[in-house]
Amino acid sequence: MNRLLDAYRAYFKTQIATQLQYRAALVIWLIGLVLEPVIYLVVWTTVARSSGGEVGGYDAGGFAAYFIVLMLVNHLTFTWIFWEYEWRIRQGMFSPLLLRPIHPIHKDLADNVTYKLITLIVMVPATVALALAFRPALQPPAWAVAAFLPALALAFALRFILEWTLAMAAFWVTRVAAINQMYFIALLFLSGRLAPLELFPAWIRALAATLPFRWMIAFPVELLLGRLSPADALIGFAAQAAWILLSLGLLAVVWRAGIRRYSAVGA
Repeated sequence: MNRLLDAYRAYFKTQIATQLQYRAALVIWLIGLVLEPVIYLVVWTTVARSSGGEVGGYDAGGFAAYFIVLMLVNHLTFTWIFWEYEWRIRQGMFSPLLLRPIHPIHKDLADNVTYKLITLIVMVPATVALALAFRPALQPPAWAVAAFLPALALAFALRFILEWTLAMAAFWVTRVAAINQMYFIALLFLSGRLAPLELFPAWIRALAATLPFRWMIAFPVELLLGRLSPADALIGFAAQAAWILLSLGLLAVVWRAGIRRYSAVGA
């Protein structure tokens, strides 16, 4: 455990230095993260106003609250491992990671957490600015606020583990762009990023609840908005825990199979 903690401290220091060297890239990433929910917010607010003031139980203030909270939740849970895994293997960059005494997933976790902590310096003021501009209606009960943080932590764990597992498809195919796009289209529609899941047909809501997508993003958002009962929250926590355990088991199986198949390529 001490060796692992020392490795994380080293990863954090290295990643902080690296991220600060690429400030322009950080700004571009943050602009994209902020623009997406703002565009959806403007669109759905316009739809609500043209439909008598609300759609599916959301008025302009409700949509503002939803997409502002969604922006934060998506930022604190997203990963980029899908895009790096293929490149690592094709360029021969994965072999040095295998020579280290700890699993490569720890480096990716440390990099991801460091990036989020650094960029919160900008995300928090952006959130305040959006709140002042769109006036969100956000009055959750105290128990929902208390439950939000563990729900967010579990959502991040689920999304990180599952996406790291799916990224290992690069062990078997040299181009995984099509797989990535299929996954992100499903995530866009079934996680609540495009619109609140209440606005979708019943069969899509059922599919989102059966698959892991809702529990990665929509669940903590709905929780903080106060749109769930305590019983709904318990079901959500159980679903998150079940998917995390399943994803961990799948990760272990795919990792063993992928390492046996792996051969370094690149320069």
